Amino acid sequence: MLKQKLQAILKSTRQQGQGMTEYIVIVALVAISAIAVYAMFGQDVRGQMASMSSQLAGYAGTTGQTDAKNARTGANTEGGAKYNLGNYPTNAKDAGQ
Repeated sequence: MLKQKLQAILKSTRQQGQGMTEYIVIVALVAISAIAVYAMFGQDVRGQMASMSSQLAGYAGTTGQTDAKNARTGANTEGGAKYNLGNYPTNAKDAGQ
């Protein structure tokens, strides 16, 4: 009887450990995804956040809106560029990479 109780406790502990490991992996994947999205859309997000915080403080917030629009325009231009092996080094330098 005591042996069965100990085995039940050990099994429960292993299952909890497995659940915690899965949770940590999911949290890590979400964090990596958030970092990637912020890296891709960072300027636009910063401009929008600056605009919102300025407006909440009672100011116009047009500078943040302008920064967000400029970042969006730059991203659209960069996204529409035709890259191939012949022009990649020059485009990469222009993009700041």
